[in-house]
Amino acid sequence: MSASFYTGAEEKISLLEKKINYSFTNKKLAADAVTHSSFYNEHKHETESNERLEFLGDSVLSLITCEYLFSHIHENEGVLTKLKAALVCEDSLYAFAKEKGLGECLLFGKGEKAAGTERKSTLADAVEAMLGAVYLDAGIEEVKKIILPYLISCIGESEVLHDYKTMLQEIVQKNKGELLSYEIIDESGPAHDKMFVCQVKINSNVIAKGEGHSKKTAEQAAAKSALALMGIK
Repeated sequence: MSASFYTGAEEKISLLEKKINYSFTNKKLAADAVTHSSFYNEHKHETESNERLEFLGDSVLSLITCEYLFSHIHENEGVLTKLKAALVCEDSLYAFAKEKGLGECLLFGKGEKAAGTERKSTLADAVEAMLGAVYLDAGIEEVKKIILPYLISCIGESEVLHDYKTMLQEIVQKNKGELLSYEIIDESGPAHDKMFVCQVKINSNVIAKGEGHSKKTAEQAAAKSALALMGIK
């Protein structure tokens, strides 16, 4: 890679590192990750596009997602498959890219620059390329630090899982005057892998507790435990 390209990409690389809170040891990987094919087509002698990194990042993301779901979501294979599909789909990766502002970090060719920063497929692909680059630069644990918090938050909001809170609420509402509430009573672990403990109460009486890697999943786990005590699976 020529010095002139490094000069041209330096600002984009620096911006990417700030957005994902990670500093690349191999800046060439970072440069490739931010290079859209339209830029590559105009500067073939200077760089590579992010397409090969995208190919790798897709598999890295899939492994991280599957491993987390298998270890933390105790549902059957069908539910896990649906959850995985929702987490790694284009819409999900696009939302992550928008949340991080990754469109600002990409190098585009002249004809693509205006539309590229907002195109869903382009931003989703850029996320995978970025993950692939971090994987090659530092390994899978660094990739987890970047993507797992987002995946966990998505799991907590996913409609794929049973909505135990709604089920419990509907049961409690049958008894007039009963008040259902949730309270996070403990949290532990590093920032990228937090564990929350939630208790669910009817009026002032604690009826069950649950754990999860987000507040929402902990609440759902507590509601599920309460339903189990009532004989509802």
